[in-house]
Amino acid sequence: MTAIVNVLFNGYVGERVAGTVTLVREESAIIVIDPGMVPNREAILDPLHLIGVHEDDVTDVIFSHHHPDHTLNAALFRNASVHDVWAVYRGDQWGDRVDVIAGAPSVSLLDTPGHTPQDLSTLIETDEGLVVCTHLWWSSVGPMEDPLADSQSSLEESRRQVLALEPILIVPGHGPAFTPAMLGDA
Repeated sequence: MTAIVNVLFNGYVGERVAGTVTLVREESAIIVIDPGMVPNREAILDPLHLIGVHEDDVTDVIFSHHHPDHTLNAALFRNASVHDVWAVYRGDQWGDRVDVIAGAPSVSLLDTPGHTPQDLSTLIETDEGLVVCTHLWWSSVGPMEDPLADSQSSLEESRRQVLALEPILIVPGHGPAFTPAMLGDA
């Protein structure tokens, strides 16, 4: 069995900001990626419950980076280990980073600096192909030059690295999932 991906909430940027929140399930792992700012916590919990998952069943939370719009609601998942670019955190334990999520052999983490030096992309092998959850793109429509990027050249190199993996779908930081073909010349 490979992983199953569900976008719980499509993020946006404008007068208000919200991050895209994604659920991944495989074998014994139930993973939430970037449970950050949303209009209210029900924007994450309601679609999670509709799928039949309770927040206490979530085993892992992954942060693409440390900005609040991607981390603010992590405490909803009391039983989860939290993964970032540096480590795995559980309760009062700070453990070594892992690159493949326990119980989910089709889910791995890849360093993809650019938006911040500490960016991670989550690579998810599904029956349809590779899905990448990443903040290398805010959305399919831009901005192509990240106004908050730590390093635009690092960002562009990380984008090339991800696109070379030939994902079928990209789940961006602040918008609906899109196919790489939707990027055009970007």
